[in-house]
Amino acid sequence: MRRLTKSTVMLANAELSPDFTHLNQQFKELVSALIESVDIQPVQVQVEAVRNGSFRGFDATRFYLVESGSLTARYLGRTVYLLDEGDLLLPDIAGTSNANMAVVYGSEAGASLYAFPGLELMQKVFSNTAATKVWTRLLVTYAGLMLRITAANTPESGLATPGFEEFQPGDVIIQQGERADYVFNLSAGSADVLVDDVVVGRINEGEIFGAMAALTQSDRSATVRARTRCSVVKVRKEQFTDLIANNPATIHSLLVDMANSIVNLNEQLVATRNVPHER
Repeated sequence: MRRLTKSTVMLANAELSPDFTHLNQQFKELVSALIESVDIQPVQVQVEAVRNGSFRGFDATRFYLVESGSLTARYLGRTVYLLDEGDLLLPDIAGTSNANMAVVYGSEAGASLYAFPGLELMQKVFSNTAATKVWTRLLVTYAGLMLRITAANTPESGLATPGFEEFQPGDVIIQQGERADYVFNLSAGSADVLVDDVVVGRINEGEIFGAMAALTQSDRSATVRARTRCSVVKVRKEQFTDLIANNPATIHSLLVDMANSIVNLNEQLVATRNVPHER
């Protein structure tokens, strides 16, 4: 995606927050990692310049990776954003059943794409734990990008958009007992999990955390404190609920992360029990 003004920052047709650039770079890196993990031979597609409608041969059930040039995404006659080198065009499920709801993809000057069969790609993703985790992170990042595009075109009276945040070692990311309004994805760094000021686990790069309290509408059961410098993406719990309802891969990733957390907690409990007590 690229900005539609003279700036080189990837944006929509509006001013967006600085963290959008970071999320965009993370999205491209995740796209690259996903393509490498599925090992599917794509078909190259050459797109001629087209201003109205989707490019010739467009298939809404395929994934398209932009190799060079750019694509323009338009909805209801309005240009929303540009896809450029390294961006992934996700299948448009709504557009396959209702043409009036479809997003159309054209190109102002032409582009070169790689096309991947959607069904085969997803089968590869679901059969590979590492690929499933990358896919989940990609969806969370994509949701963050789309939220910012929406917020940039929403009056200031609308709800604030959750964002990307940086934390220094020792900073509290989540406080035990607080209300759970967001779900977090740790894009860089590591953090400790504490219950009543006792370390009971660790969160590593790529893991989703804070989901349990958000999904159960309960207060935070633990504190999460940055162990190193951490970068996190915040997604409102309502948005995350919609995400997992429509993407089984996200549920799979959550189960993996929660299982790892349980293992870490068990190891911590065993270590505590083995510590000799002073008499």
